[in-house]
Amino acid sequence: MHPRDFKIKPGRIMPGAFGHNRGVVQRNYAVMPPEGIMDSYLPNYENTIVRFQAAPALGARFAQAMLHIAPGGGTVQPFSDPLQRFFYVIGGAVELDIDGLGPQTLEADGFAYIPPDRRFSIRNHGSEEARVLGLKKPYVSIGLEPPEAIVSQRSAVEKVNHNNTEGRTWEHLLPFGDLRFDMEMNILSFAPGAHFPDVETHIMEHGLFMLEGQGMYLLDTDWHEVWQDDFIWMGPYCPQLFYPTGWTTSAYLLYKDVNRDVTFD
Repeated sequence: MHPRDFKIKPGRIMPGAFGHNRGVVQRNYAVMPPEGIMDSYLPNYENTIVRFQAAPALGARFAQAMLHIAPGGGTVQPFSDPLQRFFYVIGGAVELDIDGLGPQTLEADGFAYIPPDRRFSIRNHGSEEARVLGLKKPYVSIGLEPPEAIVSQRSAVEKVNHNNTEGRTWEHLLPFGDLRFDMEMNILSFAPGAHFPDVETHIMEHGLFMLEGQGMYLLDTDWHEVWQDDFIWMGPYCPQLFYPTGWTTSAYLLYKDVNRDVTFD
């Protein structure tokens, strides 16, 4: 049974929770169940709980957080900064207003890409909490014009199979192969029994959020059981492999840095 399915009285610890922890933080990866991530609050947001999953303090070169936006909450006022952003709505609905595009409603599985220095606001005008996954990072320019803003829905994205692996598909939420982008945001889906063809070890780092299902994830030399709502950070060159273990499709949202040469900081 998933921890969120337990019904307990407010203020009481879940039976068996004392000292139990699936969370792991290693040199080149981390596994973070949602129940272990504590609340943060930011001056740019009101009535919003921010639960950071990844940040430079972890070793990541990006930051990712789950925004729990209460009714009437969201950004205090429109703002911009040098960071590019990606939002994905997990539950509820928000109004996203990007300068030049105007306000648009994003419901569950809606997403948006906001280029650096683009003014935006995000608000919850509904009657229920909205959960929005937010990623931000500096944009690595190579002299091309920066990408335009994107607002779309998962249902509008084609499912593709890059290597003829049966039961495994990709949904590219950002234009695949467009060198203006220094990152990808993809949804990878696995039918029961499907898995990686081999253990991957590569230069790209990942931020992974489990959208649905469950499975076993090999990270470095260790196996970890992961469920819906879990987060995984994988640093560069972390060996990795996923094997779904449930009866239904498993899928996760995956950040990956791409299209840029190595740097010598």
